[in-house]
Amino acid sequence: MKVLLIKDVKSLGKKGEIKEVKDGYGQNFLIAKGMAKLATPTIVENWKAEQARIAKELAEEIERFKKEKAILEDKKVTITKKLAPVGIQGSVKKDDISKAIDEQLNITIDKKHIELKKPIKTTGQFKIDIKLGHGIHAIMSLEVVGE
Repeated sequence: MKVLLIKDVKSLGKKGEIKEVKDGYGQNFLIAKGMAKLATPTIVENWKAEQARIAKELAEEIERFKKEKAILEDKKVTITKKLAPVGIQGSVKKDDISKAIDEQLNITIDKKHIELKKPIKTTGQFKIDIKLGHGIHAIMSLEVVGE
């Protein structure tokens, strides 16, 4: 019996491989546990089409992240905060930075993807690390201005 592995199976093979197994092992274990499907031509063709679609979506997402990285590294984002006797009132938080990027550059960044080494409590120029995904990072310039 030929089966298409849909999960990695120890001592048999990796996801996506077609393996020849004994009928009982294939039916009663692999297919029953959801680790494999019977390798009919239709199922194999559907599997290949699905993998091609996933690869295409991944390539498009990586290309989008690269474009966003170029925009973030070229432009400067400005945040205005009220001045205090020393520095600014409060601090610039990840949420403030995320909203400013969305308003000024029309790029939506989740605040969880913004890395601040320490809180920003003064005016000036700062470099912010933003994780876009798939190992792509952007170093953005941020300017905090007092009013």
